[in-house]
Amino acid sequence: MSHTHAHVEIRREDYTPPDYLIETVELRFELDAETTLVSSRLALHANPDRVGRAPELRLDGEELKLISLQLDGVELAPERYRVEEKHLVIPDPPERFILEAVTEISPARNTALSGLYVSGPMLCTQCEAEGFRRITYFLDRPDVMAVYRVTLVAPKSKAPVLLANGNRIETGELPDGRHYATWLDPFKKPSYLFAVVAGDLVALNDRFTTMSGRKINLELYVEQKNLGKCDHAMASLKRAMRWDEEKFGREYDLDTYMIVAVDDFNMGAMENKGLNVFNSRYVLASPETATDDDYQAIEEVIGHEYFHNWTGNRITCRDWFQLSLKEGLTIYRDQEFSADMQSRPVKRITDVRLLRSSQFAEDAGPLAHPVRPDAYLEINNFYSMTVYHKGGEVIRMLATLLGPDGFRKGMDLYFERHDGQAVRVDEFVQAMADAGGRDLGQFMRWYDQAGTPVLTVTDHYDAATRSYQLIVEQSCPATPNQPEKKPFHLPLAMGLLDRQGRELPLRLSGETGGDSRSRVLELREAQETFTFTGVPEKPVPSLLRNYSAPVKLRYDYTEEELVLLMTHDSDPFVRWEAGQVRAGQVILDLVADRQQGRGMALEDSFVAAFRTLLTDAKQDRAFLAEALTLPAESYLAEQMEVIDPDAIFEAREFVRATLGTRLAAEFQQTRAACAPSGPYRPDDGLSGCRRLRNLCLSYLMAPGSQPAIDAAFGQFRSADNMTDSIGALMPLAGCDCPERGEALRMFYEKWKGDRGVVDKWFTLQATSRLPGTLSEVIALLDHPDFEFTNPNRVRSLVGAFSQSNQVRFHDASGAGYRFLADQILKLNTINPQIAARMVTPFSRWRRFDAKRQEMMKKELERILAEPGLAKDVYEIAAKSV
Repeated sequence: MSHTHAHVEIRREDYTPPDYLIETVELRFELDAETTLVSSRLALHANPDRVGRAPELRLDGEELKLISLQLDGVELAPERYRVEEKHLVIPDPPERFILEAVTEISPARNTALSGLYVSGPMLCTQCEAEGFRRITYFLDRPDVMAVYRVTLVAPKSKAPVLLANGNRIETGELPDGRHYATWLDPFKKPSYLFAVVAGDLVALNDRFTTMSGRKINLELYVEQKNLGKCDHAMASLKRAMRWDEEKFGREYDLDTYMIVAVDDFNMGAMENKGLNVFNSRYVLASPETATDDDYQAIEEVIGHEYFHNWTGNRITCRDWFQLSLKEGLTIYRDQEFSADMQSRPVKRITDVRLLRSSQFAEDAGPLAHPVRPDAYLEINNFYSMTVYHKGGEVIRMLATLLGPDGFRKGMDLYFERHDGQAVRVDEFVQAMADAGGRDLGQFMRWYDQAGTPVLTVTDHYDAATRSYQLIVEQSCPATPNQPEKKPFHLPLAMGLLDRQGRELPLRLSGETGGDSRSRVLELREAQETFTFTGVPEKPVPSLLRNYSAPVKLRYDYTEEELVLLMTHDSDPFVRWEAGQVRAGQVILDLVADRQQGRGMALEDSFVAAFRTLLTDAKQDRAFLAEALTLPAESYLAEQMEVIDPDAIFEAREFVRATLGTRLAAEFQQTRAACAPSGPYRPDDGLSGCRRLRNLCLSYLMAPGSQPAIDAAFGQFRSADNMTDSIGALMPLAGCDCPERGEALRMFYEKWKGDRGVVDKWFTLQATSRLPGTLSEVIALLDHPDFEFTNPNRVRSLVGAFSQSNQVRFHDASGAGYRFLADQILKLNTINPQIAARMVTPFSRWRRFDAKRQEMMKKELERILAEPGLAKDVYEIAAKSV
């Protein structure tokens, strides 16, 4: 089948500097939901670094109505310019000039939520990556940086709050009931960091004193009804500001720092200079409406956007291919912040679980791309797990290779050299190399080669010489447009244990002295051998400590060795990983038994190991909850040659139910030991205990016994916080019992006025593994609270079903595939960015059996055949098919 969509691919190798630069931007907004007038005054000059003479000025613009256009104060005649579908072109302008334009836009009709749009009682913007061109004609690219002065005018009764980037320098009343506010941002920024917000909002105010003694005003804007849910976000912001000063010496630079919570938002949040616009789910929290996970996510995202002030705003990207320059670096920074605020081992485990369940799948399919991509049709499609989370792992490897002091020196040098500039990944890595005195040329392959490397490790022990050899081979599978890969430069953190679980000293052949129990080996070649001397017995290698590189590890551990690592290793990640490997082996063996028609039976040794872990009173409760959680269905699927979602689901559920039956007394005992002793507080240090308690309940519920159902329903009815309420409702939502419907009804009736909680209600039903789930999801599309125009709603129902409910989405009938394609085509005309993200589950079609392959491919072809298919959706579907 041929596809006739004409879209132009943008290639990194074709980058050229802008022909013109913009020194200053003056904007005036006459704000109205239906019709907003934007007056712009741009001071432009020809770029001395341009390639050749610039024959014309080409400004980007979409969905704009041009009202007037002046050059150096003179109205341009129609023959002096031309308006194209996506550009305003002025042939042969002067070397230096002032361009003034008035454009008309309609925020109310902007369902794409890019540019200026309406969300509830406010007008707000989202300009990353290319939304500013939907506001006014502009050089909408990140390497054009300017100083902005912005005046907002609106009816005071509708929009008493008027916000923009920078510092507020003037306000006033107008005679017609309108008022205005003028803002000046003294720091040069690209257009993607521009923001305005206008609406009927209230603020939570606070102050922060910087390390140099400056007083910063902190303002968090929400709707009046949500003012009581902002304290945690404000406290998180203050912690992030202090942490960035202490860890990286970075002080905030404006007089005011503002956050606005918005219900309709395509992303999680946006780091606009001094005026962060947030998806409300990452701001609003109260014990009654937010879980412990929600509280932690808010702290992480608040930190992430604040840290962008230096890694993304003060230093930004030269072009969008360098997106990981700001996002990968800031992901690493927010992970480290959260690790310091929470449990460092648990934070590392949750980050690795996300990486391996989502990014590894991306790397192994048709959508695989390097951390720094080579080409794109639509830049929004590269806000991906690879750019963000694998990019964060690349920064972590640099920190591991350079050590804490070397990495800090590299960061200081990066800020010193490039503050106020738009740069590439190359400049960042060069600063690290120069500060650390290291050659990082080979390390750059992490940015330019796609795919997940595989480390295959073998070993040999020589008792006569007391030497131990570790042989490490690295390889990387072919990915689209990259059939061959060169070896990566990567850190392998490791240790050695004797058979009693004691750590052995690590001395490489040729070394003298030293008694380290853990060290980092640097791999550079396709195969390398490391010889350790003075090893008294054949050791058990503890490999990839703290998950020191984003790779797949292949080492043939015995069951006894895995148990040894689980119970004795000093590295929490290795202890957790050993348990995951063992549990994965058990479940996949049961998958094979089911596929071959054999009955399923759980090994006594596995139950015994699980019992030992469950009853270990010395273990940290948060870590124990992670260790007792079985590998996810999506992760297990990646271990199979041909994915069998039914067999994976049934084998995993069999393990859960068997453990729930055979260890019922232990689960009940542990659950009782974690019972609350007082009122819930999100900062009481007991979130790990609550997680473990709810995990025990889910295991007890797995066999479907009435006492367990009664216990879950009892917890649901008596819960004084959302963590315990959801902890009971989640297993009930997957239970074919009368209590399920009653609990879901009660939950909705109690929380139907709270958007964030109703999103949870939709997701609980979409992720239920009961056979009738798809029918319920289809019915919920007609629920009065479901909105196709709200991204959170779409993600909570359509996204949750297709991306988190493997067994029901991949039902052998193909009904799940038809359902998703229908929703993608509907979203295509409403919000192409969200529609494109919904295509991803189809991208893995080649990994399934022939019948499912045929059905998924058919739906991809149906999507591609749609007239007027958005560029966002076309790119993902075309690459997938």
